[in-house]
Amino acid sequence: MSFFNSSLRISPKDFPVADLDEARASSPGRKLAVLAGGCFWCVEAVYRELSGVLKVVNGYSGGTAETADYKAVCTGRTDHAEVVQIEYDPSQTSFGALLRIFFAVAHDPTQLDRQGNDIGTQYRSAIFYADEEQKRIAEAYIRQLDAAQVYSAPIVTKLDKLEDFFEAEAYHQNYAALHPNEGYIAGVALPKVDKLRRYFGEELKA
Repeated sequence: MSFFNSSLRISPKDFPVADLDEARASSPGRKLAVLAGGCFWCVEAVYRELSGVLKVVNGYSGGTAETADYKAVCTGRTDHAEVVQIEYDPSQTSFGALLRIFFAVAHDPTQLDRQGNDIGTQYRSAIFYADEEQKRIAEAYIRQLDAAQVYSAPIVTKLDKLEDFFEAEAYHQNYAALHPNEGYIAGVALPKVDKLRRYFGEELKA
């Protein structure tokens, strides 16, 4: 069974909800999640569609400020990963809900230091946790998914403490929406958006 050439063994509509999650807030607020799942254009395109997501910013984490630019990061020698910083309302969604989309739609977490033809540590699968609660939720969810054997290979997603987030250059922001006819976007990013709409329509913005 194939879902856009991923290692997922089940239909995305059957993807498990996180057993451990943060409590849903009783009033609107703002929290942040930083995720790395390959090219940030593709991951950003997915999260911009989700209800409860207030803002998505492409950037770099895992390295230093001196080399936090696209040309340097693309060499794979700066320790950065391409990431998305997701600002969300915890009264509408949760960190665990964001992780469900991360694992079910946004990328293939069984590919080590790559996503498809994008190869290098800058394309690694990683969760940059902001605090111990995010770390516990992510660790527990990975254990849950491995135990459920939803993939045909082990999850290789790294958990790293968030030290810094460096915003990417302006031309990288909202890239997929601004360049829908570009070959890479049409062939890689938009199929992920289509997958989200097909299997998680109830979680999209109105």
